[in-house]
Amino acid sequence: MMKIAITGKGGVGKTTLSGTLACLLSQTYKVFAIDADPDMNLASSLGIHSKITPISKMRDLIKERTGAEPGSSFGEVFKMNPKISDLPESLSINYDGDGRLKLLVMGTVDKGGDGCVCPASVLLKALMRNMILKKDEMVILDMEAGVEHLGRKTAEAVDIMIILVEPGLKSLETAERIKRLAKDIGIKKIAGVVNKISSPEEEIFVKDKLENLGIELLGTIPSDPQVVIADMEGKALVDYPESVSLKSIQKIADKIIEFDNNN
Repeated sequence: MMKIAITGKGGVGKTTLSGTLACLLSQTYKVFAIDADPDMNLASSLGIHSKITPISKMRDLIKERTGAEPGSSFGEVFKMNPKISDLPESLSINYDGDGRLKLLVMGTVDKGGDGCVCPASVLLKALMRNMILKKDEMVILDMEAGVEHLGRKTAEAVDIMIILVEPGLKSLETAERIKRLAKDIGIKKIAGVVNKISSPEEEIFVKDKLENLGIELLGTIPSDPQVVIADMEGKALVDYPESVSLKSIQKIADKIIEFDNNN
């Protein structure tokens, strides 16, 4: 079952794409949607507004599984391979009641206070590794603009990384950097999706730039006031069947299903 990572510059619409793809693909597969972006907005993009404690802030759980307090001083001994196989089921939130779509909010570790190798980051990376390598469900990962969450072995098991871009050089520069990092850690298939297209000229500009970067185009999404309305009303985009963005994302979902069927 496919494992999909979605990344790109902040503000390009990663969370809307991640949440909408998760909803659409859950009509065909069982899906785990993982929020690994520092902003942690994936729940609200699904219309879930209950307070969720990210796993990175579950101090008792982190101590129980690693043997050390989160934020503990450097040099304290803790388990580098904590038991986490039960956590995806026990910590996930059911989106629709029948278990076809589940949400897991990872959160992030404050690098300033905790450093990079700490109990919380070890637990998160072990959990991510389990989700990507062991899970039979389709996994959609809403990431920050980088590959920090993915170790090399985990990255090699990601089937496709989708880099979301918008018209503009800053977004494309970020795409180039992400592509380089992703290649470095072993992600084999990288594809681009262009969001917020408002004219044919914009579409041609971004397509040409992506082609020059060697990034395959998976699809384009037009600018759409319904996306703003969905955000204002706190609902999932799938609740707006007339949305032109939704129709474009459905085409991207269909390509992903076709790719999965051919592999």
